[in-house]
Amino acid sequence: MVKNLKLLRQAKGISQQQLAHVLGLSQQSINKYENHNVEPDIATLIKMAQFFETSVDYLIGNSIDFTTQKQEYSFNEQKLIFAYRRLNDTEKTCVDTVIKTLTQR
Repeated sequence: MVKNLKLLRQAKGISQQQLAHVLGLSQQSINKYENHNVEPDIATLIKMAQFFETSVDYLIGNSIDFTTQKQEYSFNEQKLIFAYRRLNDTEKTCVDTVIKTLTQR
């Protein structure tokens, strides 16, 4: 089983079918990877890691990532962090400015 696949997929807000389409797989394959101790081949793991902008080690549960700290970060906070990571530098600066302004009240 790809231990963190479901968490990453849900944080990105996509269905198993949508992920399957992006990776060129069936929805049933994604379901098996998430729920039935079926492991994808290394090429598929690499595609998944690239899509989620994470490491293969994190996908399979061999490294720690902020998303493993469930008691520290809510699901909505995780979604925001994933969204922030997809922004370009200019967009990140804008978000940083808004957060700084809102938290200085």
